[in-house]
Amino acid sequence: MGTAQVALLAVLTVSGLASVVSAQGLPEWTTRIRQDHPRLFFNSDTWPAVCARAIGPERAWHDEVREDVDKVMAEMDGDPKPEPEDLGPEAAEAAFVYLVTGEQQYLDLAKKVLDTSLRFYEKRYAERKSVAWRSNTRVNAVMALDWMYNDLEEDERREYMQRFVRVTHAFCTADPPIPGESARGYTWILGNYSAESIKWYLGCAAFGTGVEEELVSKWLVSGYDLNMKMLNRRRATCGNDGGSAAPTVAYAFLFYPWAEQNFLYTWRSATGEDIGADWSHSAWFANYVMWNWIETNDAPMEFGYGDTYHQKNLLPLRQMYTNLSNDRHLFARSEPEAAGLARYMQQRLKDKRYGWEYFIYPFLWTNLDESPPAYTPKRLPHARHFEGMGQTFMRSGDGPDDTYALFVCGGIIGRDHHRHQDSLSFIIYHKGHLAMDSGTRIEEDDPMNELHLANYYGQSVAHNCVLVHKPGEPPAYYWGGPLESNCGGQRTQPGSVVKAFETNDRYVYVAGDATACYLYDPDEGLLQEEQEAIAKMDCFDLSDKVSLVTRQFVFLVPNHFVIFDRVVSTDPSYRKDWLLHTAHEPSIEGRTFRADRGEGRLFCRTLLPEDAKLTTVGGPGKEFWSSGKNWDITRDVLKPGELEMMGQWRVEVTPGAQRAEDFFLHVIQVGDQSLASMEHTALIRRDASVGVRLAAGDRTWEVTFDTAGDLGGHIRLKGPREDLDRDLTTEVMPQAGIAETTG
Repeated sequence: MGTAQVALLAVLTVSGLASVVSAQGLPEWTTRIRQDHPRLFFNSDTWPAVCARAIGPERAWHDEVREDVDKVMAEMDGDPKPEPEDLGPEAAEAAFVYLVTGEQQYLDLAKKVLDTSLRFYEKRYAERKSVAWRSNTRVNAVMALDWMYNDLEEDERREYMQRFVRVTHAFCTADPPIPGESARGYTWILGNYSAESIKWYLGCAAFGTGVEEELVSKWLVSGYDLNMKMLNRRRATCGNDGGSAAPTVAYAFLFYPWAEQNFLYTWRSATGEDIGADWSHSAWFANYVMWNWIETNDAPMEFGYGDTYHQKNLLPLRQMYTNLSNDRHLFARSEPEAAGLARYMQQRLKDKRYGWEYFIYPFLWTNLDESPPAYTPKRLPHARHFEGMGQTFMRSGDGPDDTYALFVCGGIIGRDHHRHQDSLSFIIYHKGHLAMDSGTRIEEDDPMNELHLANYYGQSVAHNCVLVHKPGEPPAYYWGGPLESNCGGQRTQPGSVVKAFETNDRYVYVAGDATACYLYDPDEGLLQEEQEAIAKMDCFDLSDKVSLVTRQFVFLVPNHFVIFDRVVSTDPSYRKDWLLHTAHEPSIEGRTFRADRGEGRLFCRTLLPEDAKLTTVGGPGKEFWSSGKNWDITRDVLKPGELEMMGQWRVEVTPGAQRAEDFFLHVIQVGDQSLASMEHTALIRRDASVGVRLAAGDRTWEVTFDTAGDLGGHIRLKGPREDLDRDLTTEVMPQAGIAETTG
């Protein structure tokens, strides 16, 4: 120990952490960090209740943890220094079992396993190789060090702390960054699970210990700031609706909740303060789960939106029971209705197992039994607009025979947040995925799959969008392999605006403007990947290709959709294509096509343009066709039927003549495969509007849209027991929380 460290330790002994705070000019809140250990997830005050759960209500879970620890002990028996391996979770488990049982063998094992893990981290850095993309195993290792801190010799504490701080610092400052380690900071997909996130945990655990004091103090503050940025950003995307930092549910449901939950838990354990009420956006997680949930006769499914693999489109639920329990515990008092909804969603889960990534959670739920009873929604609307997420979910009901749809527009989620170039696109499900997002992101290290990801999967051509083809247009940035393709699509993810939204018992209406998504914004600039791609091209032109791209989307409950697009290109010669992706080859008859998937069937009829040409694209060698090339994937990792979920076909609706302005008007009807034909439709043309008259059983709908000016229109319904006649709204209907209806 150096002279300065000895002197600092003496100061700590006499004056405590306040002296460190004063000497380094640290924020006032750092004085609230406890001087004793443990500090992470529980402390000496809360430990009795945590231990009581381990030997009481959660004894079965503690027994599972202990069995796992005993297995590691048996494998390491007689091996004084095992080969380096990342055993961070095992170190935390062993330290926890030691605290519960007091048995020395578990403390000895925790120290051995922690040393094994630290040697692995040091070895990987020396080899310029990553530990892991996510930080959770290393966070568990920090937890182990914090929990057994009081039972370590002074030289052991210092050695473990110093090694951990130094190797973490090495990974965080590596230049160039080490491949396989997620990028630094919260901004990279806002997951906050990179090596940078470890700084908060090490800062809490090592603050005031005399180890690397200046760096640790800096980390404590920067870790806090990082978490504050994350929470503020997520509050902006979630609002009072629910949601996450990304609209892809594998991230939103599996990995992203950890960062928020862990910070709320560790702030409470390190300072004694409960700040859950300040971040109530996180409490509405269950609401976002509920609207992404597609009920089937088997396992629940998802829409397959964003960076989803599209192999099965099953709703990812393995962390769900744990995440919902965390919400019930953290927000039981501040947001009782949200906590009640979390309990309701837990009841819908068949799999009620706990997640292992942070095994400690169940032992922290000391007030879980006192949380509000399940809140069962009695009258949900037919649509839910998640403003910050840029998603509007629709459904006729919540059963396996109902129709489910997703419309994409608005929101603040942009580049690198797992959202594609897909504004104004839609997905429709009825007994199967019928109108679908296509492509995949499997086996990303495969060069072929990387090219597919960047040049097809993330581009507008893979979605149910409108393309405007401008010769010489450069690629649009998306992560993955080298960029070569755009194929008439959008350039950016953010920029679209929801102009109108309404939901009632008969229909749902949403209107959006995505013009800005097709334009190059000189103030935004080009990313390096885009600059490199453009440099390889013989010619390019970044000037605007459109002056208007809007879509008005009407869901006539329960099984019909009317979709109207206004598209104005800056040059009449720029070809326009209206797209709809399907799993199997669609059958075209005149201006109507049919597509099946699972037990469901979709009919789609083109009413405008009246000179439209309908073309199918897909099948062997053209499944992922874009810019004159099939961006194929490696097939040997796929099981039978998985390729279907990636959308092997699409229909392109193309105007028959060159025009600057084109209107696209389509009617979609869905049902099961007993649906033999589409119901009658008739085009309506008036002076300043176009629309459709649709016979739906004993009801007749008329939906018209203005062809100029602001997005407007009219809707009329005639039936034996109902009568409706009104303008389509020009406002965005507010919704908050569960948003149950009253009428």
